[in-house]
Amino acid sequence: MQTIRVLLLGLALSLLAALPARAVTILRDADLEYGLRQLATPVLRAANLSPSQVRILIVDDPTLNAFVTDTQHIFVNSGLILQLDSAEAMQAVLAHETAHIANGHISRRLANMRSARTAAGLGMALAAAAAASGANGKAAIGLGIGVQSSALRLLFAHTRAEESSADLSSVRYLARAGIDPQGAVDVQEMFKGQEVLAETRQDPYMRTHPFSRDRFRALQGQVAGVGKSFDPNPAADYWFARLQGKLSAYKRAPNWTQRRAGDSYSQDIALLRQAVSYHRQSDLARALKAVDGAIALRGSDPFLYDLKAEILLESRKAAESARVYAQAVKLSKDDPLILGGYGRALLATGQFDAALKVLEAARARDFRDPRILRDLAVAYAKTGQMGLASVVTAERYALLGSLKDAEIHAKRAIATLPEGSGPWNRAQDVLSAAQQAKRR
Repeated sequence: MQTIRVLLLGLALSLLAALPARAVTILRDADLEYGLRQLATPVLRAANLSPSQVRILIVDDPTLNAFVTDTQHIFVNSGLILQLDSAEAMQAVLAHETAHIANGHISRRLANMRSARTAAGLGMALAAAAAASGANGKAAIGLGIGVQSSALRLLFAHTRAEESSADLSSVRYLARAGIDPQGAVDVQEMFKGQEVLAETRQDPYMRTHPFSRDRFRALQGQVAGVGKSFDPNPAADYWFARLQGKLSAYKRAPNWTQRRAGDSYSQDIALLRQAVSYHRQSDLARALKAVDGAIALRGSDPFLYDLKAEILLESRKAAESARVYAQAVKLSKDDPLILGGYGRALLATGQFDAALKVLEAARARDFRDPRILRDLAVAYAKTGQMGLASVVTAERYALLGSLKDAEIHAKRAIATLPEGSGPWNRAQDVLSAAQQAKRR
């Protein structure tokens, strides 16, 4: 399924380079990420952080966990999202992880590490992104985090003092944003009793966020001390219901979704869930009928057009898909994930010049999406620009952490591109990073 596009994200820390990796996937979807931004924005602002600088990404993992890797990314497991009962609980999770960023917990940890950079020095502070093949449009989308569990805890596990600090700050952020901090207590209720379990039976959240009864009682006291009531927030409730509904439509059996769609928060969410479930059953007619019904209710919603376009593209109706993608791009004001899908549809129709223009715009907005780099390389090759095809292919392999292949394509680009040009310099950067990695 391309609506939830899967990427592999390897945490290629140099100090862990010799350790065996454990693949984990992260879900990328414009709709889901927008919903998370809507929930996170008031919390981030309350913490004096820029919502445009902190990305919230979903890890495709049924266990309960949330964590930060650096000062620009918050990761939340799909299992935790599906387990939460309210928008306030979701925002409490985001507020707690935001507190770890705002309080400098991650920055201090990174400062104490000898080397914490990407395999190619191009991606996030701790990670390099890599695309799944994408040949099968029905493949899920995600990111993979590859480190040993012990090394992961070394990097991400918080101390009890940090947890207490994050609790206090998160309650303050929630109250400042007008969000009922009782959600923080509700989240902690989920983990009560796990501290007595063997570590192998605990949820990952418990292993990275130390829990104690004293901490829980302190949190209850902090929430009670806020001493004011909070108005309902229908917008937050809607986006949480949509986030949870769409995610469950991809993660659970289609028949399960179809039986429960009628209980959705709103009719458009019910239809969106049905569209996903029918598409997963390759029932194009019913999928299109459902998504068109949702569009009739929310005609300016770019993510419904994105869903329809992806359904069409995966059903080998590229020309129709491209037309719908054009509407989605316009309504979304050039969301990079939607732009990437539009470029993919244009490639499938043979409109290589148009695809190139769109994919270059997508790359300018999200240069870490390897699918965009893969498709952009195809567009460059189809338009006879082999040097540029080589440089973006080198960048894609660098993000994958496949430094040998990155070096090969970087050398090809350097031999072809005008010396001193921007693309030539990008190829040099990849080559330098790959060669430095070999020497470590």
